[in-house]
Amino acid sequence: MKKVTLAVNTFLLCILITVFTGCLKDSCKNTYSIYTPIYQTLTEVRIAMKSTTPQALKQTGKLYVYDNYIFLNEVDKGIHVIDNTNPSAPRNISFIPIPGNVDLAVKGNYLYADSYSDIVVFDISTPTQVTARKFINNVFPLRSSFYWNNTSNPDSIQVLVGYSQRDTTVDCETYRAWNNCPNCMYATADGARFYTTRPTGIGGSMARFSVVNNYLYAVSNSELYSFNITDASNPNKTSQKQLDPWFIETIYPFQDKLFIGSNNGMLIYDIANPASPSYISQFGHVRSCDPVITDGQHAYVTLRSGTQCQGFTNQLEVLNVNDLAQPRLVKTYSMTNPHGLSKDGNLLFICDGKDGLKVYDATDVNQLKQIAQIGGLETYDVILQNRIAIVVAKDGLYQYDYSEKNNIILLSKISINK
Repeated sequence: MKKVTLAVNTFLLCILITVFTGCLKDSCKNTYSIYTPIYQTLTEVRIAMKSTTPQALKQTGKLYVYDNYIFLNEVDKGIHVIDNTNPSAPRNISFIPIPGNVDLAVKGNYLYADSYSDIVVFDISTPTQVTARKFINNVFPLRSSFYWNNTSNPDSIQVLVGYSQRDTTVDCETYRAWNNCPNCMYATADGARFYTTRPTGIGGSMARFSVVNNYLYAVSNSELYSFNITDASNPNKTSQKQLDPWFIETIYPFQDKLFIGSNNGMLIYDIANPASPSYISQFGHVRSCDPVITDGQHAYVTLRSGTQCQGFTNQLEVLNVNDLAQPRLVKTYSMTNPHGLSKDGNLLFICDGKDGLKVYDATDVNQLKQIAQIGGLETYDVILQNRIAIVVAKDGLYQYDYSEKNNIILLSKISINK
């Protein structure tokens, strides 16, 4: 009897194990969105680099204000052209598709923009009919996405322009196989994404392009480039200088000087000879993201924590730069997560991340006085022009009238379409 019972128990146990295993297998399923790369030849991509119908703002980056227009970067996608004749009612009038675009600058009727490792010169004399005039190949080799095989024939170069999407349901074994795939990318159907390779590059913080008189200056992670743009449609590179330290982020011109922000410090270059900038000095700081501006007497440096910077410091540093050869720290102010900043007279505007836009009276740099804080938005960059603050935030492009510093008024907002 015991043997029969043992046999029955063994048989039942086997059935339970089989059923339980089957349930585990059936329950170990999930639905994923498969993203397949879409490529075009470089020739096709360049033909398409011209004005198209306006596009919704989705993932905005840097901006450039020229005349009555705002040129706003859509990270790695292109540039929105916004007619800002009336800041209370700005009009999104066109979009320029530029794969790999992060930075931009304008001189007269010409716009300079990066496209991965290239620089593209656009004729913007008619902002709704922008056309590409010239392509300068592989200026920034570290961002090269298609010159890896040393070819320069645009008909044979493949450029990543997007991804197609389809949903699929997979079991555990397939999931484990994908997880070990070095070149796969997929996402859960609810939008939680997992990457083993990045579909796009990472844009730097604030401006890396700047125009001073007849020269365009651009920085990569480790180099400073100078281009003569006396003939604005035909830039001619005049110098390329290695910068130390590396991890360069921003460039800000003031008179005949360039103030360059890096993860590790601020560098100052003289452009008295504009074709070949010369090093003056640098001021080191802890590792953090580092935009910088100056009014000639003081430099204002925001340090923030961030994944690309690997730092933990969030503060404003005010430096005395009367002696450019020996900049010195005057005062440090604690911040939440400061990004871009701008100054108009004694008014200092700081984009402090999730803490919004902060406005200070900087008459005495040893004792900044906060005048206002505009909350409810996560701010990235700001440009001040004609008593209008143009602010790029996570949820849109804002414009504020600060004619009365104690009564800053929202004029308009173009929302980001998620």
